[in-house]
Amino acid sequence: MGCMMVRSRILIVDDEEDICDLIAEYLEGRGYETFHATSGEDAIRLVKETRPHLMLLDIRMPVMDGLEILRRVRALDQGIGIIMITAFHDISIAQEALKLGASDFVTKPIDMSYLDTSVRFKIKAMLA
Repeated sequence: MGCMMVRSRILIVDDEEDICDLIAEYLEGRGYETFHATSGEDAIRLVKETRPHLMLLDIRMPVMDGLEILRRVRALDQGIGIIMITAFHDISIAQEALKLGASDFVTKPIDMSYLDTSVRFKIKAMLA
């Protein structure tokens, strides 16, 4: 496939550090550059600083939940691909997230091969 000129940047937002590490390790092994935030404030700051191509965003976050983070990120940048992560198969929240501009959602425990496919699909669409 040849090497991509720009490594795709992915921001992982989850209040559980070990989940961030797990996803980061997996995605870095596939050649992506990753950043992670464990709070909404950090997520917003990193969006401004790193301009990620894609964001993996946990719905259940303390203080500022995933939907609020999603709203704020969309106000800053319409172009970032957003995949929501949810521990509960909470369809109504996921549907709300899709309305706000998320493009997909994955449930915990995360199916890494599904995540990989979704990430690749989103990145490819954005770089096209």
